Amino acid sequence: MLKFYFNGSPNPTKVALYLEEAGLPFEPVAVDTRRGQQFTPDFIKINPNAKVPAIDDNGTIVFDSNAILLYLAEKTGKFLPAPAVRGQTLSWLMFIATGIGPYSGQAVHFRHFAPKDQNHDYAHNRYQFEGHRHYKVLDDHLAKNRYMVGDAYSIVDMALWGWARMAAFVLGEDAPAKYPNVKRLVDEISARPAAVRAIALKDKFTFKAEMDDEARGNMFKHMTTKVA
Repeated sequence: MLKFYFNGSPNPTKVALYLEEAGLPFEPVAVDTRRGQQFTPDFIKINPNAKVPAIDDNGTIVFDSNAILLYLAEKTGKFLPAPAVRGQTLSWLMFIATGIGPYSGQAVHFRHFAPKDQNHDYAHNRYQFEGHRHYKVLDDHLAKNRYMVGDAYSIVDMALWGWARMAAFVLGEDAPAKYPNVKRLVDEISARPAAVRAIALKDKFTFKAEMDDEARGNMFKHMTTKVA
């Protein structure tokens, strides 16, 4: 059976959505990143980058959420846009992988967790600006299209949903109102039974809730590690 290494953060949640939508049987394996479980030798064998999500599909290891979505869609044939729009599929999937995900993650870090030192304002403004710029690209695209690629719900919409459903946390409380077309798609996906199950998966396990010194040390190792 497919093993799914996850926690409740945005990237694993979009893979959980796919697994639920596709009806694939899987064994969830909780990785508590605030406790440092991503750095154990056993998990490093699964993902040398020490991040979730990852899957072990009967010996085939895949890590990075967008790679997993593409792998599973190509394997099952489910929620994969038509071959005629393959270029759009790859373009938008990579836009989310290289833009929405990283900028959202950094925007969250500097908005909520980074120390307020002399460099904070520059970094915070940089990532908020780029976050908003990327979400505006999505919103403009979705103003003319119901879904991200083609005329049907697909892995590209799932990839977007993972982070975009957290827009208020990423970019501020007014972000959903600023990007109504993104919000429309996020709301549609969030109402799906598979999305409800995907979000609830984390509640079956006990994850560390506190962002204390232990958690900060495991989540933000750069704060305690000097780079030459």
